[in-house]
Amino acid sequence: LFSFSKGTLEGPTPVPQLRRVDVVLGCSYVGEGGLPRAFGGSQLPATLVLRGLSVADDGTLGDVTDYEIPQEDKSSSFPIIFEVSVQLVSIPHAEALLHVDCSGEEVSCELSPYSSQQEGNGLCPASWFLATVRLSSGISIALVLRGPSCGSQKEEGHGVTLHPKLKIPMSKERTLLTTVELQSSSNNTSLRTRLGSSITLNCHFALAPGFLLSYLEWRRQHRGSGRSLFRYDVGSAGPTVQPKVHVDVEQLLENGDASLTLQEATVDDEGTYICLVSTAQHQVQHNIQLLVAEPPRVRVLPAEVSFKRDETITLTCKVAGYYPLDISVSWTQKTPEDEVEISLSNTYFSSHQQSRDGTYSITSYLSISSATAQAPATFTCHVSHVALEEPVSISAHLEASEHTESEGLIGGAIATAIFISVLFIALRRKRAAEPKPEQLLTASE
Repeated sequence: LFSFSKGTLEGPTPVPQLRRVDVVLGCSYVGEGGLPRAFGGSQLPATLVLRGLSVADDGTLGDVTDYEIPQEDKSSSFPIIFEVSVQLVSIPHAEALLHVDCSGEEVSCELSPYSSQQEGNGLCPASWFLATVRLSSGISIALVLRGPSCGSQKEEGHGVTLHPKLKIPMSKERTLLTTVELQSSSNNTSLRTRLGSSITLNCHFALAPGFLLSYLEWRRQHRGSGRSLFRYDVGSAGPTVQPKVHVDVEQLLENGDASLTLQEATVDDEGTYICLVSTAQHQVQHNIQLLVAEPPRVRVLPAEVSFKRDETITLTCKVAGYYPLDISVSWTQKTPEDEVEISLSNTYFSSHQQSRDGTYSITSYLSISSATAQAPATFTCHVSHVALEEPVSISAHLEASEHTESEGLIGGAIATAIFISVLFIALRRKRAAEPKPEQLLTASE
């Protein structure tokens, strides 16, 4: 790679080196078959240590050190610490996991026994575990962990120490040594799309050597009903697939890319999409919530109005083509004398109407009267909706009436004419009352 500046070759851009680091996450251990506490399961604090994750070192990892097991009073403390080897299966989004503290992301981590497979009996009831990690950015990772093998070990004669809470062998540092046998991930737990658009729902997986994919299935659930959209059983002639969806089987088998592409989305495509990755021994899944959101089209009619004497005018704000149903419509007024817009309450609405494509429409009406409204003024319809980045505001303008202006001009002309007539009559009378020069001469003789 090379970088250029002002047309000059500056030399190769250094490629970040890969470095193995330990990532430590605070988790909750959910017992009793993985049931949450609200359903009777026990919940204990736990630590997940991902040993030797491979991340790109851009020069900022100089002070990162390996995780050291805390030295506590071994006579009384039995923390739940899962040490996880990732040598067999790579962990995706390693950089995001490493920098969660600096990025301010919220992390949800849960550990639980994997109930479908158990090795051994008695003192070792479960040797498989499921770790689920979710970041507030939408990343989710599921790990199937193989715990210490119990079938060939006995508590006596081999120096095996069982964890008092989990009843499985511990290491000398009182940690639980596990390996990742299957991982599945998605970079989104919730997506939004517009009508007619295509969207890809991300799902990837990786298996440890010796584990084989059994089948992959995508399902959609919405309002209590479920439907299979895509299923591929390894070894079958081909996938079973519904219209408008596509999964690249070649990428699925070669790279573990199980992403599903949905074409020409409609409101009926909303729901929870479930990516199921299954081997002969285990199954993991990711749930992705798909929402359809279409922004409204807004018109205000008429755009310009003027009053006649003693008249009431109705302004119409037509809002159409939006989804989902929830929407906010309001009116404001502003005159040149107003510093801010004034909210108006003399409005009323039509009922919601639904089109064939599932979108909605509604109309808001505002009545203004010549007795209360003064021109010029601006009346604005404001619309807020989840599909809009910011509210839409469309205005109508109230102008001074031409009839009113002509009446004012005529009235002024009449008043001026009357004033001139009165002044003329007054001057004429004054002049008539004055004596003529002949009369003044006769009087002097």
